Amino acid sequence: MFFVVAFFVATIITTVSNEKHSLKYIYTAFSRHVELPGIHEFTAMGLLDNRMIDYYDSSTQKKIPKQDWMKEQLQQEYWDKGTQSRQSKQQWFKVNIDILINRMRQSSNDTHVLQWMHGCEGEEDTNGDLKFVRGVDTYNYDGNDFLSFDDEHQVWVAAADAALQTKRKWDEVTALKDYTKGYLEKECMEWMSSFLVYTKQQLKNVSPPEVFMFATPAKEKTNIVLTCFVTDFYPRDISLQIVRNGRVLSADDGLVTTRVRPNEDETFQIRNHVEILRTDSADYTCRVIHEGTSSVVEKTWDRPLPSEDETGDIIGVVVGVVLIVVCATLGIVLFKRKQAVKEKPSPSATAFISKCLSFLLRDFCFLFMKSLT
Repeated sequence: MFFVVAFFVATIITTVSNEKHSLKYIYTAFSRHVELPGIHEFTAMGLLDNRMIDYYDSSTQKKIPKQDWMKEQLQQEYWDKGTQSRQSKQQWFKVNIDILINRMRQSSNDTHVLQWMHGCEGEEDTNGDLKFVRGVDTYNYDGNDFLSFDDEHQVWVAAADAALQTKRKWDEVTALKDYTKGYLEKECMEWMSSFLVYTKQQLKNVSPPEVFMFATPAKEKTNIVLTCFVTDFYPRDISLQIVRNGRVLSADDGLVTTRVRPNEDETFQIRNHVEILRTDSADYTCRVIHEGTSSVVEKTWDRPLPSEDETGDIIGVVVGVVLIVVCATLGIVLFKRKQAVKEKPSPSATAFISKCLSFLLRDFCFLFMKSLT
């Protein structure tokens, strides 16, 4: 049953252009405890443009921020109320997964999974206003589609015979359909718009990519490994090339890339390297294009060569020096980012709290109406 956990996550990983955005929440509940590391009886996560922004599980029993901008911008009351909402949903899932097990006459000794994904997708117009594109509200049981909401026609759609009973019941509750449609088309969009304001502020505070180019010994004493290391960039989309005398090297030239990897502070890094002769007198350059910050960086190798007698210990020293520089750079960037946030507090932070309080009251009413019986 392990593969089912990632079902909804896999369905939403799509290519998103600069003008399209999404806010979705995924809830996953197991019918009983699963003896697997990292798997909890209940988990909930929020994703903005497919990046996790908050998280909750049945072990910690606490909703926590997964992005710095959420932690810095939203007051503690927001997280307290969010925790209460997650806890109520955890109980809802526990009750309703038992309902489905009984309805389908399944064994409670087996492990079953109930998932719910809901949220909205929007697109920015030429004026920068976010317009609603579509809403998503769908349930999945044991890896199969179960029930979903047709936002346009405001009806529930059963994807399995076992869901027909719930569909008929929910279709008769006008308040439930109105609430679902209103959340997808309005409230979800309002939350997404507010979150995007914070992410754009974060982007303004991120410095251009840091680029390092250096040589280390190769196994063959006649060769060296030329490395281009790029770090501290966000978002992750980036172009990195090693250029020899004006020609871009490829895998056919022995170019090796690690592809993009995450740093600890939500920024990213990438590393390319190629093995060349020590006697190679060509000009080598790292060329980096990062559209997210409109950065184009070119770093030319200044040709310091490691000694032929150096061993792998030298590699550790060189990389260690680079990492010290990188860590120092990251520390400065993070300090500047926090200072910028402190100097420019968001006037809408308190509005989040009132919105959250009102949503929490409706959330309890919503869960009361929304039983799978």
